[in-house]
Amino acid sequence: MYQINLIVTGTVQGVSYRRFAKTWADHFNIKGWCRNTDTGQVEITAEGSKEEIDNYIDKLKEGPPLSKVDGIKVTRNLHISAFNSFTIKDKHF
Repeated sequence: MYQINLIVTGTVQGVSYRRFAKTWADHFNIKGWCRNTDTGQVEITAEGSKEEIDNYIDKLKEGPPLSKVDGIKVTRNLHISAFNSFTIKDKHF
């Protein structure tokens, strides 16, 4: 089991990116959360197998139709939180 933190940059707010992230997290059995940041990015914490995480990141690079993903910064966390589901959180300030 892996846990990663992702910072997604580009046109990713106001284009249903978080809903897209949740839909694909559920599809790949990823647990964790996502939220908008006050700097126009989307932050995601995700847990799953290495293969699930890799597939998830590939989908996140595509994004929903109205988005434009410029980049995704991936940081691997050393701990596991054992989330029960994937949720969309309120904006982080």
